Amino acid sequence: MKTNRQPGFATRAIHSGQEPDPLTGAVTVPIYPTSTYVQQGIGEHKGYEYSRVSNPTRTRLEQNLAALEDGIAARVFASGMAAINAIASMLQSGDHVVCGNDLYGGTPRLFNQVLAGFGLEFSYVDTSDAENVERAIRKNTRLVYIETPTNPLMRLSDIAAISRICRRRKVELVVDNTFMSPYFQQPIALGADMVVHSTTKFLNGHSDGLGGVVVCTKPAQAEKLAFLQKAAGAILSPFECWLVLRGVKTLAARMEIHDRSGRIVADFLASHKKVKQVFYPGLASHPQHALAKRQMSGFGSMITFETGSLKNANRMLKKVRVCSLGESLGGVETLISHPATMTHAALGEKGRKAIGITDGLVRISVGIEDVEDILADLDGALNEI
Repeated sequence: MKTNRQPGFATRAIHSGQEPDPLTGAVTVPIYPTSTYVQQGIGEHKGYEYSRVSNPTRTRLEQNLAALEDGIAARVFASGMAAINAIASMLQSGDHVVCGNDLYGGTPRLFNQVLAGFGLEFSYVDTSDAENVERAIRKNTRLVYIETPTNPLMRLSDIAAISRICRRRKVELVVDNTFMSPYFQQPIALGADMVVHSTTKFLNGHSDGLGGVVVCTKPAQAEKLAFLQKAAGAILSPFECWLVLRGVKTLAARMEIHDRSGRIVADFLASHKKVKQVFYPGLASHPQHALAKRQMSGFGSMITFETGSLKNANRMLKKVRVCSLGESLGGVETLISHPATMTHAALGEKGRKAIGITDGLVRISVGIEDVEDILADLDGALNEI
């Protein structure tokens, strides 16, 4: 029976761009650790000339990630920040960007301390209210840049509502989808023009490689980003492309466990006597719980909670054993961090206070260990407070 049905997510993750090697039949995409390619004559080659420009392993990963986000193309970079920098490099001096005011700390650091020096302008607003975005757009605004959920306060932005504003105002919308992964959230289907990920996180899933990707919806975006890969050179190595290809194969299975355990851990923290507040879209108490159910197919494993003080956070974090204290997220292991001194230290005390990041906040990326062990570890550590 013929059908036009698109393959399901897990099938695409395993097979899109990951077809068997035509030369050998190898079921795993080969790693091509080559810098250059022999040419048959002047202007005659097999599609590859130099690995800064393109590499067969990288091509396969870009095909795979474009399929997962339902974009027309994807371009991978050496880190999530390199991907964000590439997006900004598509702009010109004098252009304006409207940004969420509760982004990963490295993003405003790049915008304010590097790119502002080249004539780009940035405004930061609470994008959980779409009207704030509308008010912030100027004649020279070219991009709206949001994270949803945000890092670390788990605030949501209505992607569909903001995309309608952007379309009407002829501004492109970029969504950082790192926290949810394409498994739980599809920004392009909701109207986003580009999607960015730190592939370091859930896409790779094993905490063993850095990377970033921009997924495009228009040929002009893909062409410009390919030019920036060639011109600036912040590309992802063949080996790290292979690591993401390997990680993505289990993305659907991993995200199901992350989500199931994340809900259990969030409920546990919400009822724990030593926890002051929990930020998790899956809780009915979250102010945007209804939006979370509408635009996400799961709630994920990212949770932030309030311990009350730096002293309390430090006491707790010194006691965890199953949870690994460190920066990053999205690995199979449970990672726990302290935003004020780690991911958002660059904002400074005043900047953190302005958006609600306290010294007592702790962020957890719930892994895929046995959830009973995660709960026991957290309980023991919290009881040190």
